[in-house]
Order: sequence, then C-alpha cells, then structure tokens
Amino acid sequence: RDTEVRGTPVRKGERVAMFYPSANRDGAHFADPERFDVGRTPGGGSAFGGGGTHYCLGASLARVEATAIFGEILTRMRDIELAGPVER
Repeated sequence: RDTEVRGTPVRKGERVAMFYPSANRDGAHFADPERFDVGRTPGGGSAFGGGGTHYCLGASLARVEATAIFGEILTRMRDIELAGPVER
C-alpha cells in the first residue's frame, strides 16, 4: 500500500534505503547528535539491537563473536588489566 514517511510519499513497490551511519544522530532527538557518546541512551531506532520488527538478524552472531574474541584476548594476554575505574 502507499504510505508517507515524514511528509514524503512512498508508493507501493517503491524501494527505500536505510542509512545506518545516521542512526542515533537525529537533532530532533539528541542535544548534540554529531558527538560520539557511547553512553547515549538509544533513540528507539532499529540500527542494531533495538528490538521489534526490525531487530538485526546478526545481533546474536555478533554477541557470540564478541564473547569468543574477548575470551581469546584474555587467554593470550594474561597481564591485561583495566587502565582506570569503570564508568557507567
């Protein structure tokens, strides 16, 4: 069916594309959208693990890969330690 996205008509069958690098950089939702902030509260988007209909199919694989790589790093680098206190 035809629809509209923020005032732009999208006809049934038309192709649309998501630009993932733009995720969580919407000035309408974030005070400083261009600043890299790992502690930023997600904006409810679907860029990776936001859940819902558009949940990333590769999210589970990414978690398994991260667990494996960090396990190997810690096994091979026995003297690795935190550089400072953990900030959350």
